[in-house]
Amino acid sequence: MKINNRLTARALLPKTDRVFELAGRKIRALDAAWDPAKGTPVFTWKGRYTSRGWTEWTQGFQFGMAFLHFDATGDEDLLRLGREKTVRHMASHVSHVGVHDHGFNNISTYGNLRRLILEGRLPADQRELDYTEIALKASGAVQAARYVPTAYRQPWSPLAGAAGVAPSGYVYSFNGPQSLFADTIRSMRSLVVAHQLGHVLMGEGDKPVNLLHRAVEHAATTARFNVFFGQGRDRYDVRGRVAHESIFNRNDGQFRCPSSQQGYSPFTTWTRGAAWIICGFAEQLEFLHTVRGADLDAVGGRRAVTDLFLETARAASDFYIDGYSARDGVPYWDSAALDTHRLGDFTAVDADPFNAHEPVDSSAAAIAAQGFLRLGQYLAGQGQAAAGRRYLQAGLTIADTLFAEPYLGTNARHQGLLLHSVYHRPNGWDYIPPGRKVPCGEACMWGDYHAMELALLIRRLAAGKYYTFF
Repeated sequence: MKINNRLTARALLPKTDRVFELAGRKIRALDAAWDPAKGTPVFTWKGRYTSRGWTEWTQGFQFGMAFLHFDATGDEDLLRLGREKTVRHMASHVSHVGVHDHGFNNISTYGNLRRLILEGRLPADQRELDYTEIALKASGAVQAARYVPTAYRQPWSPLAGAAGVAPSGYVYSFNGPQSLFADTIRSMRSLVVAHQLGHVLMGEGDKPVNLLHRAVEHAATTARFNVFFGQGRDRYDVRGRVAHESIFNRNDGQFRCPSSQQGYSPFTTWTRGAAWIICGFAEQLEFLHTVRGADLDAVGGRRAVTDLFLETARAASDFYIDGYSARDGVPYWDSAALDTHRLGDFTAVDADPFNAHEPVDSSAAAIAAQGFLRLGQYLAGQGQAAAGRRYLQAGLTIADTLFAEPYLGTNARHQGLLLHSVYHRPNGWDYIPPGRKVPCGEACMWGDYHAMELALLIRRLAAGKYYTFF
């Protein structure tokens, strides 16, 4: 990736204006056309949003975009839409015991509404604040209940000589208790927000479960088994490589093997999975600033937890930037899929969404870019200006690419905002236009949402402010 070190957040403001101008039209058009009886919109097919009965993990993005648009523009109509649809459709997501997606659904809706109230963007209404906080407390506890232990009790760290954190358990995916997804690090937001609100998960015998500790345990297990650090773990151990899934023997809690549901293989990097790691760990670093050191003693202490989160975020970020991103910051859907070699040295040129060999994934770029900005801000705040600037500028570079054609959806007849994303390449769920050999030209709920969230974060940075749920 060729990082543009001259870009500034302020210089990108005209592009972010365009993002929100288009987003307002897309949100309204989708709301007018969508039949809730069809389920949740997930990704576009020939420019129209469609559903896919796998898990209901994208509805929070659908309504969360309305809150983001209000935040950026003051559009009261979309604020009203977000409020009404959250009340009408999101309660089942709060109590959903069958998914690992609470951070996607509930932080994007109830979390955004609460944030806007606390920021003073909305008139103070204690009843509405109470309603959002009850939902967030319940969501964090329900997500934390989807937990299984591992066999590992000894502290571990990717850094030599560091104290480490025990990879002793995880919140399992919808595949079942044997399955740890990289994606789920992004749902640890639900646990830590609920913890901030003073909530716990009550277990058998009225035993309280600390939600902060459970989130840290999950993060440690994810870092240990889903992320690689160039330490010779297997023949393909490259620092920053990410496995989408880790499989455990549930009879004894032992790790058995890496796996992948949406990537090409367990030994390549599905780039959206890596983006969740980049964004999720960077955001959790921000959260640690709000935590008393004593509250982390039971899971290894502040230094051990911080070192683990930071090295994991940096390893995955460095491999994205130096290992598999195209020159303009957009990755292909997997770092080394079957026909990737036919692209030649794709890291030396801009990504080509219309190529004949492997699709790009703009949604992975939007998610990772936000993570880069957060990681850069965190490091700068720790006095590491040069390191922070590398990631900050990488995030701005990606935004500069995404917030223009061919990635920005300017066609009024197309319901998507961020084009050239991929949902599930191995399952063949993505639309391939006539005359093309790989998917291109389509959008997805998570890509549209994170493009807007990226634009909002850039606007905040340009104004000397920030955007966080903590």
